[in-house]
Amino acid sequence: MNTSNKTEQHQEQFFQLLRLSMGVTEQKDFVATDEDWQWLHEETDRQSLIGVIYGAMIQLPANQQPPVDLLIKWIYQADVINGKNELLNQESARLTKLFGDAGRRTAILKGQANARLYPDKFLRQPGDIDIWVEGGRENVLSLLKTEPFASMMGDKELKPEYHHVHLPTSDKRVIVEVHFLPSSGNFNPFTNRRLQRCLNMELINTESVEEGFNVPSVRFALAMQLSHIQHHFFRGGIGLRQVCDYYMLLKNSTEKDRWMVADYLTAFGLRQIAGALMWVLGEVFQMDRALILCKPDSYYGECMLREIMEGGNFGHHAQRQHQRMWRRLFAGKLRQLRLMRFNFWEVFWMEMQFCKVVFQTLLKCS
Repeated sequence: MNTSNKTEQHQEQFFQLLRLSMGVTEQKDFVATDEDWQWLHEETDRQSLIGVIYGAMIQLPANQQPPVDLLIKWIYQADVINGKNELLNQESARLTKLFGDAGRRTAILKGQANARLYPDKFLRQPGDIDIWVEGGRENVLSLLKTEPFASMMGDKELKPEYHHVHLPTSDKRVIVEVHFLPSSGNFNPFTNRRLQRCLNMELINTESVEEGFNVPSVRFALAMQLSHIQHHFFRGGIGLRQVCDYYMLLKNSTEKDRWMVADYLTAFGLRQIAGALMWVLGEVFQMDRALILCKPDSYYGECMLREIMEGGNFGHHAQRQHQRMWRRLFAGKLRQLRLMRFNFWEVFWMEMQFCKVVFQTLLKCS
């Protein structure tokens, strides 16, 4: 079997396990050699889906599972992921209470809010905690200078970015981003203004969940995470973990949720990225067309899936990331030029922001 055919076979095996783990199918007739399993394990690591694929693997008959040494390693990694999810849920609940005691509404965004929708909420590979706090930038930053937050900050200086500020990493090694805007949004200032305004209005509809924190509506998550996918896709890449998250959001959405988000795709500058993502979801999960937001676009979708499989989670494993700085910068700019076909104005404004940062840096150095 030539290299191309072998890659396609591995990719299909990977998607087969994903469908099993996410409850898309109950088919457990899985054939893989030891070499195939080694590739699958490496790919789950690249895509930050070790726990999710483990959820499928343990459903397979014993004679279809990976070799014992790899199985033991996989079990250990899944156990670590389980423990990290428990810790992040506890920290999310603790932060929710702290801000609640200060009279602020909050919502946990993305990660732990998404995890609770999975067939096994403890197997989604977690990252950091993103918590939205009402009040706006200056108000939230002022709050973080008061107790008990000042004690958490210690002697660390607040360094706010466009939409969030980092809390110092705790002794539990949990990274926390406090959001004063609901999303990193778009690079295009015109579509971003409409998106942020709508997301802020939708944050009225938060709900408390059994894990002890608040989550935004599925409608909010569908719009916000689609813009998040577009933002990272243009900046460096996305992985299958983000695709899995979006699949679970669509599965837990109502027809009205999907209809309302679909109605704003053009206004939010998300039409083409949505078309590409709907195609990818169809390829990976064989998703029911009743769940789509818009017509799948195979042209952009094939490009997106190719980028996902080559770059892994957030594009960290792309070949360009392992080159010297100037070659990496050149390769990144060349990639962005190619991606202008997705959304010309989004890439244009992203480059304008890059030029602005370069100009400000040169002024400081002069």
